[in-house]
Amino acid sequence: MRIGDLAEATGTPVETIRFYEREGLIAPPRRSDNNYRMYQPAHAERLAFIRQCRSLDMALDEVRALLALRDAPAQDCGEINALLDAHIGHVAQRIRELRALERDLKALRARCTAPHPIAECGILSGLDHAAAAAPAAPGRRHVHGTHGR
Repeated sequence: MRIGDLAEATGTPVETIRFYEREGLIAPPRRSDNNYRMYQPAHAERLAFIRQCRSLDMALDEVRALLALRDAPAQDCGEINALLDAHIGHVAQRIRELRALERDLKALRARCTAPHPIAECGILSGLDHAAAAAPAAPGRRHVHGTHGR
């Protein structure tokens, strides 16, 4: 199948498939006489595996490690368990960060319980006060996607 067919069959954008190829997660397909990429069912299976890992919010390095282990079925699965345990730890850390963020946002929201003129807005004054008190906000950052992306 051509790349558009693979994209449609797996619900994956063409650019994502090309990205996974560049990253070495999917083997380059053979080329047809007219230089079209020609994918095999194994490509679709591998892509489905990658998409499942990504849906579990795994980083590309984690996916890469799992694929390498999957490609060596004779090994024991201790490394897989360790990788998943580490990922669970990352997720737990992000949950803690998100809960702290929620508390901060709720406290900020509580500063303005009714409409006021903007010059008297408790939310804006709270943001101004926090910015003046800690311009760099050490230790605090915006909660990004997987593992601080």
